[in-house]
Amino acid sequence: MDITKRIKRHKKIVSRISGTGERPRLLVNRSNKHIYAILIDDNQGKTMLSVTDKDITGSKTIKAEKVGEMVAKEAQAKKIEAIVFDRGGYKYHGRVKALAEAARKGGLKF
Repeated sequence: MDITKRIKRHKKIVSRISGTGERPRLLVNRSNKHIYAILIDDNQGKTMLSVTDKDITGSKTIKAEKVGEMVAKEAQAKKIEAIVFDRGGYKYHGRVKALAEAARKGGLKF
């Protein structure tokens, strides 16, 4: 995938959505080896929570599911129940979909 096309898609997505203190934006970023989930309050420009798969073993999809579960658990500990999902310009399938569905199962509302 051409990175400039992904960045262009992501800019278009971010122009339409933004996160608040009550409903932060869940940004998903992935590399060839790892996946990252970040909760962002766009009004204040602050990162509220960040989770990565660096200490998790298994396939890439299993790592993404565990990151989704961890994000849901830590967000609920901070009393966050609803989020805005930002797929980062990636297609909604594979690891991105696995992370989103695991976060939903963990109790987050999109």
